[in-house]
Amino acid sequence: MSDLRYAAQPATRTEVPRPKRGEGQWAFGYSEPLNKNEQSKKDDDPLNVQARIQHVYSKRGFASIDPADLRGRFRWLGLYTQRAPGFDGGKTAMLEEDELDDEFFMMRVRSDGQLLTPEAVRTLGTIGQEFARDTADVTDRENIQYHWIRIEDVPEIWERLEAVGLTTLEACGDSPRPFLGSPVAGVAADEIIDGSEALAEIKRRILGNPAYSNLPRKFKTALTGHPSHDVSPETNDVAFVGTVHPEHGPGFDLWVGGGLSTNPMLAQKLGVWIPIDEVADAWEGVAAIFRDYGYRRLRSRARLKFLVADWGADKFREVLENEYLGRELVRCESPGSPVGHRDHVGVHPQRDGRRYVGVAPTAGRVSGSMLTRLADLMDLYGVAGARLTPYQKIVLIGVDPDHVAPLLDRLDAIGLSGRPSGFRRNTMACTGIEFCKLAIVDTKNRARDLVAELERRFPDLDTVLPEGITVNVNGCPNACARTQVADIGLKGQLVMSDGEQVEGFQVHLGGATGLQANFGRKLRAHKVTSAGLDDYVTTVVSNFLAERHEGESFVDWVQRADEELLRGERALEVAS
Repeated sequence: MSDLRYAAQPATRTEVPRPKRGEGQWAFGYSEPLNKNEQSKKDDDPLNVQARIQHVYSKRGFASIDPADLRGRFRWLGLYTQRAPGFDGGKTAMLEEDELDDEFFMMRVRSDGQLLTPEAVRTLGTIGQEFARDTADVTDRENIQYHWIRIEDVPEIWERLEAVGLTTLEACGDSPRPFLGSPVAGVAADEIIDGSEALAEIKRRILGNPAYSNLPRKFKTALTGHPSHDVSPETNDVAFVGTVHPEHGPGFDLWVGGGLSTNPMLAQKLGVWIPIDEVADAWEGVAAIFRDYGYRRLRSRARLKFLVADWGADKFREVLENEYLGRELVRCESPGSPVGHRDHVGVHPQRDGRRYVGVAPTAGRVSGSMLTRLADLMDLYGVAGARLTPYQKIVLIGVDPDHVAPLLDRLDAIGLSGRPSGFRRNTMACTGIEFCKLAIVDTKNRARDLVAELERRFPDLDTVLPEGITVNVNGCPNACARTQVADIGLKGQLVMSDGEQVEGFQVHLGGATGLQANFGRKLRAHKVTSAGLDDYVTTVVSNFLAERHEGESFVDWVQRADEELLRGERALEVAS
């Protein structure tokens, strides 16, 4: 481990800002770990825990697991202990992590933008049915996430996943997290460039590679050649975005330093043109800068976004070119940002004359049984494959035009609509207190109930507002469901009601990515109880509809609206 770490350092020729206080940056010679997480990674490469799971823990059971593996290195294999039942949100910050541990695991399976065959979808479904109490969620990192996993079953699950080209390796941890790829790569009629080849090459080079298994913290990647920028590139550590150079043709711009959580930052655009066969080199360069120069003293400042903010985009590009690539990148004006849906829900033309069909589970919640039924439909109608999206949706690729209508009907019957209401289409939710040890409130069930109630209260909204209103529900401040970039972002916390602490939300309004990218308007001291959420959202949506100028977006309205309308303290009458 130590040999690899020091061998990886650049021969620094480019002057870079140096913090006044040591931040544990390897490139400046800091070798001693400055916190327990760094110590754990130095003690043993987390990738080594795979063998212990296979040969020791799965045979001897949960009680045999070394705590350093259980609460640290297991994450590099996509495993977290799930929240033990019986602890309300008030206990989240009061109890030690081990006190919240259940003897079951949450498991993440990475898809990395790849096309899932019907066989792969069926395998994902049967794993949920046989090993996870029929759970399965589609996450906004294009993962399938299970719950109730026993350590004894993990090797068998891994074998089944490997047989269909899937893995849990480095789905969590201070490592290259699952990649976001365009769900319509290679098939969309309006695609600029198909980046599938580049994403596969990055995965081939880095997954399980010790050179990238000890990063300062998580490292999130996105790549798309679609003009809708359908992978939320603004909120990733590194993103490659399709662009067209006037002389060289289609390629990718490079964006770095995006991320949300408690210190949200949008990615900075480097304004370059990278051909597809050099994308993996550029990815390795960015990841190596993060590894070598990233801050390691405080976990709260260990994301790439803090380094990029301190250096600036120009200095970051200079270091990347001089110290890691050994060449200048071609300059190219960054592509313009789009407005509109990025989720590909509905029926759309492919370049080969077939169709792709995007379907919307409610807040990402599916099940093993639902995935198995989906695989049956894919076989029945000759669907080539499926991809997961960064918006908790599923896109079916390669549908014969004659099969679209019956397929849509059958999809509706299993709970996967290709023609959902705007609220169902536009609502996301993180795991929440049901399973997550960091959560403070319920999210999945609350989001489902909210969608159902809003559909009842606004039955004709889709005809008035085809683009809908996005609602992102988060169980804590970590923004796993991207709180700050939704029309209505809900951050879970405990709030006071009638002298008691109850589940509730801090509200962000008017956030967005794309052309209107911003982190929303946070109203001072404004919180909403979970019980009052239906009425609050109803009032805000009604006020928007009553005051809206023709063609005005929710984001634009929020910027000019009176605060009492945003707080729901006054309700306007909507003209019939």
